[in-house]
Amino acid sequence: MSTVISLPRVSGEYRKNFKLSQLTWFKVGGISQVFYKPKDEEDLSCFLKNLQSDIQITVLGAGSNSLIRDNGIDGVTIKLGRSFNEINFVKNNHYNIISVGAGTLNYDVAKFCLQHNLGGLEFLVGIPGTIGGGIAMNAGAYGQEFKDVVYSVEALDRSGNKHIFLSKDLNFEYRQCIVNGFLIFTKTNLICYNDSKTSISQKLQKIQTVRKLTQPINQKTAGSAFRNTNNYKAWQLIDKVGLRGHSIGGAQVSNLHCNFLINNGNATASDIENLGELIRKKVFDHTGITLEWEIKIVGKKSL
Repeated sequence: MSTVISLPRVSGEYRKNFKLSQLTWFKVGGISQVFYKPKDEEDLSCFLKNLQSDIQITVLGAGSNSLIRDNGIDGVTIKLGRSFNEINFVKNNHYNIISVGAGTLNYDVAKFCLQHNLGGLEFLVGIPGTIGGGIAMNAGAYGQEFKDVVYSVEALDRSGNKHIFLSKDLNFEYRQCIVNGFLIFTKTNLICYNDSKTSISQKLQKIQTVRKLTQPINQKTAGSAFRNTNNYKAWQLIDKVGLRGHSIGGAQVSNLHCNFLINNGNATASDIENLGELIRKKVFDHTGITLEWEIKIVGKKSL
């Protein structure tokens, strides 16, 4: 049974029993007991300071790397609103730095850099999602990761207190950053450099072309399902056990890139999770290697 939540007064927006499937790229999942979109950082801080300490909080970015279970999420699901989407220049004696709100889409940062002749962040065009989500999982593509470009990060803790971390404080590792306690990233400073619009445009076009040729970008998917291992790409292991194209219910392993799971139109979250767990079992049984989920699975398990 879900806990009754006494909600603090906020300037942002509350919605109860909110359908989260409309916010995820898989287009599956149940409801959130409470959905909250803060007006700004002050509003979010006030909310955190006054929310019951035993209430579960889930932060949702663009929903591009999340699988929300069919039974939904207890507690409060937070999605950062428009006031967390700003991009500004920052003065620094050593680097070209831009300040980016954690709710900003990676694609929009890449586009901003193109407009202002700033190189070094082109890889972001190949990573669906928000900047905050990218920091949390140290997202990467095409030879770069967030750890390579993050200068500093601002965050709020569970009590609404603000913290500033340098990149080294975040203990970035492959597809994760390791910090103590609960944090909501609100803003980051990213390092870039001066470059020509022609050079930046060529890099962006190359990345976008590769994505179109190698990934099912026009289907309901959530990006790479599993982390690569030290010695193998996840897709190689999935292919090796013969699961390319395999289906459970409405969920399927992509024929184009078998580390992508897709919703063929009528999948449930359980279909997708069960397909992923089948992959993990088959790979382990045949190779002794345990694949770790890269997709973030959240919500209540079915009984």
